[in-house]
Amino acid sequence: MTTILAIHAHPDDVETLGAGALKILADQGHAIRIVTVTAGDCGAVDTPPDETARIRKAEAAAAAAMIGADYACADIPDLCVFNDDGCRRRVTEMIRWAQADIVITSSPEDYHPDHEATSILVRDACFAASVGNYRTGPSAPLAGVPHLYFMDPIGGRDREGRWVEPHFGVDITEVYETKRAMLAAHVSQDAWVAKQHDIADHQDSLARWCRRRGRDFGVPMAEGFRQYRHHPYPTTALLQDLLGEALVAPLDQPSAAS
Repeated sequence: MTTILAIHAHPDDVETLGAGALKILADQGHAIRIVTVTAGDCGAVDTPPDETARIRKAEAAAAAAMIGADYACADIPDLCVFNDDGCRRRVTEMIRWAQADIVITSSPEDYHPDHEATSILVRDACFAASVGNYRTGPSAPLAGVPHLYFMDPIGGRDREGRWVEPHFGVDITEVYETKRAMLAAHVSQDAWVAKQHDIADHQDSLARWCRRRGRDFGVPMAEGFRQYRHHPYPTTALLQDLLGEALVAPLDQPSAAS
């Protein structure tokens, strides 16, 4: 059994960008853990930060439970995610709490500052998690640096609107209904995304994106991922191997793991 940690900035980010792959891995018997760096306390129309955080963490826990995943929050406030010592130690503690073999996190290029900062923090925390003298909390250091992967950015684009190409994809057609249900657990976000992002139908937006990414891989619906392979991070295709038949390569590439 492999332990996979999906860690993103806000409740509903993992569901939007990686829940299909997590469902496939959970069905294989692997241990899934989901962490949000923030509780999404600013993502509300009518409720104050403390109440919003409580609501959103409950929604995230309910979504995680749909695939038997454990959920935890680093409780860094929204828009306060920075590449500093305090944030790094809290994120490192989350990786140690998960005892992760594989970490999947946000894209380093994205529209949201919390998303980009989370990506940098997780990259560095994966390195720090096995450094015994870097003290973070009660969880034990990892034995080594875990495999690191990035999810797609929201909409597949960076801040300047340029496409971010995935290394490989996951065919989520058969598990899409679970992914949809996990996002639907985030009831509080329907009004928020309508106001802040001018997205009237959260579920329709999800379906359209999964179909759009699916076209890149020649399947009805897909999620995209990249692997971080720079020293001293592991370079073997562990996640790709676990995904098995659900793994798909971009149509213009001969190998998903290349």
